[in-house]
Amino acid sequence: MKKIAFFILALFFAANVYAQAEPANYAETISKFKELYNANQPDSIFSMFSAQMQTALPLDKWTATTTQLRSQLGNLQQTSLLTYSAPLAVYKATFQNGAFALNLVLNDQSQIMGLLLKPLPPVSIPADDAVIESPVIFKTLSGTISGTLSMPKNASGKIPVVLIIAGSGPTDRDGNSNQGLNTNTYKMLAYALGDNGIAALRYDKRMIGQSATSAQESDLRFEDYVDDAVGLIGMLNDDGRFSKIIVAGHSEGSLVGMLAVIDQPVKGFISLAGAGEPGEKIMTEQLKDKPDYIKNNFKQIIDSLRKGKINDNVDASLYSLARPSIQQYLMSWCRYDPTLMIRRVKMPILLIQGTTDLQVSVDNAQKLKSAKSSATLLIVRGMNHVLKDAPIDKDANFATYKDPNLPLDTTMVQAILDFIKELD
Repeated sequence: MKKIAFFILALFFAANVYAQAEPANYAETISKFKELYNANQPDSIFSMFSAQMQTALPLDKWTATTTQLRSQLGNLQQTSLLTYSAPLAVYKATFQNGAFALNLVLNDQSQIMGLLLKPLPPVSIPADDAVIESPVIFKTLSGTISGTLSMPKNASGKIPVVLIIAGSGPTDRDGNSNQGLNTNTYKMLAYALGDNGIAALRYDKRMIGQSATSAQESDLRFEDYVDDAVGLIGMLNDDGRFSKIIVAGHSEGSLVGMLAVIDQPVKGFISLAGAGEPGEKIMTEQLKDKPDYIKNNFKQIIDSLRKGKINDNVDASLYSLARPSIQQYLMSWCRYDPTLMIRRVKMPILLIQGTTDLQVSVDNAQKLKSAKSSATLLIVRGMNHVLKDAPIDKDANFATYKDPNLPLDTTMVQAILDFIKELD
């Protein structure tokens, strides 16, 4: 993407400026700016400029600038005040394809005399000592769920808490697995939340990590994951330390979260790289580059599952994906269509999807948005499936899956923080 910049007049501030509340004229101006920008009316925005601004940035140049912005970033979905020190207000501007800091300066007549779009300041991922962690054990009928509660070090009063639900496969509470996944994604997210006054509970799924069960792998059903999440929501709701509960589901955990929040005391739902199609379509898409004999074998397995039958004829290359002992689970998972399930979610929803995700494509998030028009959709350029910055090149992209020190995408983290902040 080419460098994007709005024109801004030279501004000088005293060294002792201090943060203030947002003035009404700034709130009105930023709201009107968003409305006119999304309506593709740059001439109307131009009429809000001061005479000096109009002279320095003529209408033709301003129109060309906004046209470029709209083509690259899409609609302006949300603005939220970050700081105000007269006369400068800094807003978090969340566009369809990215988030930026929007600097706004008004003159005494409430005309725009300064406007600048610039990258957001980095969101720090704190060190281990930025939060206080404690073990959590939740008992189920067949065993226990083991998790980690991260509390902000200097927490006071009731604070929000996020339940983080892991993605598919043997992924543990931190975002790692014994199949080569080493990302620390969920751990980093918990720390980022803690650094901003928000608690987080992440946990090992059934039969993963320290979550023990007496059941066998062949007994596992998708609904078991949903039941575990519902139970943990109830546990958090009974904990007097928390003001509100937010559920964040990653990948397959998005669908788990969708089902778990229905009719539960949850204030908001966040889908991170969540599928917009039933499981069989997602798996089929992920196998599109495999040899025909593998794709045909998988099709045979799916055809059998549709009939309620287990298929023991599984190619070795498909064993981790569709071995006989997990086919009952696959059968239970594939019956759910995320676009139907998300319509039942009655709370605010944030959908986040990266453009370099090689496992779940952008159109999945767009399908979820189409199914739930009230949801907020953020497409993050350059973010992959493990929520980190990565190129589209396959080898380089998957290399990030084994780098636990690679930070999370800052746009994604900031969007989550803003979403939680604005929940009632």
